[in-house]
Amino acid sequence: MSISVAFVDDHPILLEGLVSLYSGKSDLNIVAKGENAVDALKIVEEHSPHVLVLDLSMPGDTVAAIEVIAQKYQGTRIIVFTANSSIETAIQVLNQGVAGYVLKGSSASDLHQAIRTVYDGDTFITAGFATKVIMAMKTAELRRRKQAQQRLSLREEQIVRHLMRGSTNREIARCLDISEKTVKHYMTLLMQKLDVRNRLEVVLAAQRLDVLPDGTVDRGRIN
Repeated sequence: MSISVAFVDDHPILLEGLVSLYSGKSDLNIVAKGENAVDALKIVEEHSPHVLVLDLSMPGDTVAAIEVIAQKYQGTRIIVFTANSSIETAIQVLNQGVAGYVLKGSSASDLHQAIRTVYDGDTFITAGFATKVIMAMKTAELRRRKQAQQRLSLREEQIVRHLMRGSTNREIARCLDISEKTVKHYMTLLMQKLDVRNRLEVVLAAQRLDVLPDGTVDRGRIN
C-alpha cells in the first residue's frame, strides 16, 4: 500500500521540486499540494492524506492550522519541513501533535525516511537537532515535576502560616487539633519537599513559591 502525501509550501520552486522528486517514489502517492495554512486545512479535509508535509513560515496561521488538523484529523500525520531551527518552536508544535520535524537542508532520503517513520506511528526529528530538542523537553519536564512536588497541600499551608506567626509545634498542634507528632511529621515533609534544613528556611521557601498571603515572619520565634 502506498503512502498518500501532500506538500504545502509557499515557495513555488521548492514545492514543485518536492512534488517532482517524491512522485518518483514507488511507495508514495502525492495527492495534493498547497501554498498556505488555509490550503493545508482544505487539503486535509478533501484528500485525507496519510502524511502532510508543510512549512511553518507561510501566509496564514500555520500553527493554528496544525492544532486543528492534529485534533480533528488524526488520520493525517504532520511533518513540519522548515528552516526554523528554534528548539522552542519545535517543542511547541511537537506538543500540539506534529509527528515529524525536519530541517530544510536535510537530504531527500531524510525527508523520505521521515514520511515513512511518521506513517508507521513513530516520531521523526532531524538527527543532531533531535538531541537538543529531547534534552530541552526532558529539562522542561523535570522542571514541571519539581514545581508540582513543591506545591503545598492544604495542611502544609496551614502549618506554614502558623510558622510565619512564630508558633511552636505545640501551639500549631493545638490550633489545628492534631498531635505534636503529626506536626513534626509535616515539618519533615516540608523540609524534604522544599529542600531546606530548618523552620525558617521552610517559611522563606514557601514564600518564594507564592502560595501564602503577605505577612511578616517573627524570626525570633522560629527555631
